[in-house]
Amino acid sequence: MSSPQDTSEAVGAEEGTSQDSMGHEGEEGRNTEEGNAMDWPPQQQGDMKRVAAQLIEKYYFQLTDGCGNPNCNNPDCASSRKVGQLTSNEAAGKALQLFASRARLCEVVGAKGPRARQSVSCDVTDSAQAHTSATGGADSSSSVVQDVNMAGVSTPNTSLPPLSPQVERMNSPAGLTEETLTLTINECRSSNNYAKLRRLLWEVFSNEIALRHSFLQRSDSVQRRNETIVRSKSIDNTTTQSKEELRAQEGDLDKDLDCAEDISADEGAASSDKNGKVEERNNIKPKGLVLHALDISEVRRSYAHLFECPESEFGSTLMNAIVQLLSDSLSIQLRVRRDAFSAIPNNINIFIILLESPSLNTTDFIEGVMPKMCRTIGQLPEKDQALLSKHIATWEASRLHRLLESLHQLITIKLLTTEFTRDFTINDEDSITSATQVMKLLFYASIYGGELDTPLLKDIPSSDSFLENVSQNDDPFLGVNGAGKDWATRPPSKDSLGSELGIHVLDARTPLILLSEFYDDFLSDQLEMDRDFAYYKAGSGDKFSFLNFPFILTPATKALGLYYDNRIRMYSERRISIYQQVMEGMPTNPYLKLRVRRDHIIDDALVDLEMVALENPGDLKKQMMVEFEGEQGIDEGGVSKEFFQLIVEQIFNPDYAMFCLNSETQTFWFNPNCFESDAQFTLVGIVLGLAIYNNVILDVHFPPVMYKKLCSKPGSFHDLRDWNTTLYRSLVELLEYEGDDMEEVFMQTFRVGYQDVFGTSLTHDLKLDGDNILVNQSNKREFVELYSDFLLNKMVERQFRAFRRGFNMVTDDSPLSNLFRPEELELLICGSQHYDFMELMKNTEYEGGYSSETPIIQAFWELVHDMSTEDKKKLLQFTTGSARVPVGGLARLKLIIVRHSPDCDRLPTAHTCFNLSNILKGLECFDLWKLERRS
Repeated sequence: MSSPQDTSEAVGAEEGTSQDSMGHEGEEGRNTEEGNAMDWPPQQQGDMKRVAAQLIEKYYFQLTDGCGNPNCNNPDCASSRKVGQLTSNEAAGKALQLFASRARLCEVVGAKGPRARQSVSCDVTDSAQAHTSATGGADSSSSVVQDVNMAGVSTPNTSLPPLSPQVERMNSPAGLTEETLTLTINECRSSNNYAKLRRLLWEVFSNEIALRHSFLQRSDSVQRRNETIVRSKSIDNTTTQSKEELRAQEGDLDKDLDCAEDISADEGAASSDKNGKVEERNNIKPKGLVLHALDISEVRRSYAHLFECPESEFGSTLMNAIVQLLSDSLSIQLRVRRDAFSAIPNNINIFIILLESPSLNTTDFIEGVMPKMCRTIGQLPEKDQALLSKHIATWEASRLHRLLESLHQLITIKLLTTEFTRDFTINDEDSITSATQVMKLLFYASIYGGELDTPLLKDIPSSDSFLENVSQNDDPFLGVNGAGKDWATRPPSKDSLGSELGIHVLDARTPLILLSEFYDDFLSDQLEMDRDFAYYKAGSGDKFSFLNFPFILTPATKALGLYYDNRIRMYSERRISIYQQVMEGMPTNPYLKLRVRRDHIIDDALVDLEMVALENPGDLKKQMMVEFEGEQGIDEGGVSKEFFQLIVEQIFNPDYAMFCLNSETQTFWFNPNCFESDAQFTLVGIVLGLAIYNNVILDVHFPPVMYKKLCSKPGSFHDLRDWNTTLYRSLVELLEYEGDDMEEVFMQTFRVGYQDVFGTSLTHDLKLDGDNILVNQSNKREFVELYSDFLLNKMVERQFRAFRRGFNMVTDDSPLSNLFRPEELELLICGSQHYDFMELMKNTEYEGGYSSETPIIQAFWELVHDMSTEDKKKLLQFTTGSARVPVGGLARLKLIIVRHSPDCDRLPTAHTCFNLSNILKGLECFDLWKLERRS
């Protein structure tokens, strides 16, 4: 097929071509129409108009030639025999109308000569028509050269090598195969001329239809014959076959390729060799997911053959072809007609083939191709993104990690090389946002390909069913509030991509790569969180927000976003209170004030908080201020910290017996036999929620399963490892025992025993009549799961339900569950255990004549660095009011050391009320001995 760009070069063809072209008047006329369609609009008018011309061209040939499907039922397709005889002008006009109405567009089946530029074959023989026909020789070669030159506009770093003008055009739409590529490579090696290989790569990788139909699975007989051809050509590159033999072999291959699409789509995009784990999950596919018959092994072998050639001979051609494909075809079609593109069979194969490229991690590919590829993948419907994520899940962990590093590298490059302004921020940089979207696919692929817990999504009831079995009680401490909202049963947040895959983030037990590897520290530091949070709350979709992709942000950055959310709610409650007082004369308080006695702190706090929850639970979202009875002081943060510290000490006091201490793990768990009311546990949950809401770190010691349960994920067997190590090891030993005498060795039934805090022995049947059911090889897994569920869920159901109710009363409208995973929630509540005082020293400021060079300051830090960890905790407690390290480390803490006076009798003092300004005074009078003695 000739294009308008080829016309000037085709004029110089031999005069003898006119006679040959006379015999193909109809075909030439069709080519002219096609050329006119592709020539409108001019390239400089934008990519959108160019893809419109391509779509109009497809409609034109659909009206004139049809799709090749004899059973087509499209009334606007010639193959359906519902389209009458149309002249070229009538067909062109009708094509414009179909394009304007976005009519149905059929997929082309079979070979169509005039449409060879769209449906490219992989024929590598010296076609007689290509040399004898002027239309098939001069025009086709000039078209290829023109296409290559056009692609040079988007080249990453290097220019494309010139191609020979005598390379013939391919005629079949079957797509690229391994044998075709291998034969071409061998022929190029023999002639020491790689022009034909460049031509082949360009025609396939710049054409979406050709690439979509490449490397499809075939029947076993065809596959064996193809492998025989490849091996025979690889043994002796110098031995050549006749043209007739090659034509016969390739003709048979083209015929057999027609059966490729009859292969069941459920065979999967790839198979996994990791004990069939991923393959087994692929066989149980969520509804709506269809995997297409792409031969991944053939793709990888083909890439291996290709990259055995000198990369300088084809590298730039391959990258330019991919850029052309992504820029001029796929990306624009996804923007213009996303639904129609998604309906095309095997469209996901294009991206799988591109992601399999060995050059994916090279610098040229990252800078030149990956931004466009990420942009195009980000525009795919989520159903196709789920398919792509499933394929990536079959990769080895090291390969997945390399792609993740490439995406991080792309983001870093764009952050360093892009000049951001007030009107153009990181959220507007398309390369960064699209790389983040692709990283989300890798994030879920890492979860999907790793070890999973019981799928959470299967256990999540609908929102309407949460209230079915709950007693309607207006007391928020005991049941459902007046609005019919149960604070104790809030479902976890869902992600649409995770729903397509049938998994949840909380399902991850052992992902392929650590989820913390997805943090981008540099992006998190550079991001303007106040602006990103505004985009997040707007939720319009007009602006990209990284908070919608929390896996890429560090916990410290997400904590800042949560801080903005909490402060906005506090200020909103304050404005409402002032409005009610001014306009309605209501005596309101813009703060949540608690007046407590030190000796009765739990009782007083319980009464005050219960009254607030009964009268107006929204007051819990006001800024908290604490006053100790009989003491003077204004709460600017320090008094609240002391309140939380004291109440936590009382809560975990053995005298209350609300929690049990595991001496092995040094963690606390609910006492299932305590005499305290549910209201007491609700208070504990409110305290945790208020601590997060008021940005206070607590010294609590819960096992990780606690935070997992707070995120709506029930505890399971593997959570016992951090809850009770000895019990976990015993159950692992039971599971690993393979002997047939298990019943005699373990003598374990489905009745289990345990002790309460008072030493009383109790029993529980995991199944009906459990005492008469022995654990054996067939039911040992069931026993372990039931036992774990009893210990972590059922035995403490009442206590945890009340605890979670109180926690959700404070955090129900917060984005907490959307932003933080269980391990991040623990970090948010308890702080970090990494005491890096070098970071604190770097961020410390000095006033009153002090500086980092002052001798007494240098002596002070020398003493601090020589302290033990316990002494460092004491110093942190003295200066900040808390011995815990905030999220993000001590680098997030700001210490100010101020010179007080030369009075040697005054000890250092600290103001702990200000989180960012902790003032330490009176150091210069103390030598190292005095400092160490009095610290």
